[in-house]
Amino acid sequence: ITQGNPMWNSLQVPTGTLYQWDPNSTYIHEPPYFKNMSLDPPGPHGVRDAYCLLSFGDSITTDHISPAGSIHKESPAARYLMERGVDRKDFNSYGSRRGNDEVMARGTFANIRLVNKLLNGEVGPKTIHIPTGEKLYVYDAAMRYKEAGQDTIILAGAEYGSGSSRDWAAKGPMLLGVKAVIAKSFERIHRSNLVGMGIIPL
Repeated sequence: ITQGNPMWNSLQVPTGTLYQWDPNSTYIHEPPYFKNMSLDPPGPHGVRDAYCLLSFGDSITTDHISPAGSIHKESPAARYLMERGVDRKDFNSYGSRRGNDEVMARGTFANIRLVNKLLNGEVGPKTIHIPTGEKLYVYDAAMRYKEAGQDTIILAGAEYGSGSSRDWAAKGPMLLGVKAVIAKSFERIHRSNLVGMGIIPL
């Protein structure tokens, strides 16, 4: 146990006190949480003139928010991987790629069973970009809002964030630019996770 074995001991690894991020890795990517962080954090950011990114009914689970299953071939996450030379057979799953924030942000609200009231009951991981009326994947719509400097919120019914506790169910919406979730009720742990990521649960 203390000595290891020859195969383990022969692994080539970088040295140093800080991890050397590999820009070509599609499994592990440096997240943005600590970039541009200062010792004097900015004051609270008010939510003004926000657009509704998604509108849900009751019982939206953490698997609806951040699925762990397979990556659909036409999804934003699939596009990201293919642009980096990953074959479709090697997509693997969202759960296996949770060390890559770029994949996980694109996988947020990518559950194919998502029911968004903005789409009048249509099932799937899309929404309406309200300023243009376009139907887009949730990630693509969220990026449109972020690029335009427009805040977004999510509306939901009871038991928002129920199911297994997943930190990406809070980290993902933050990366999409969501500022608040207005719901009838929240699962306790998920509510705390939202607060931890700077999203207001109301």
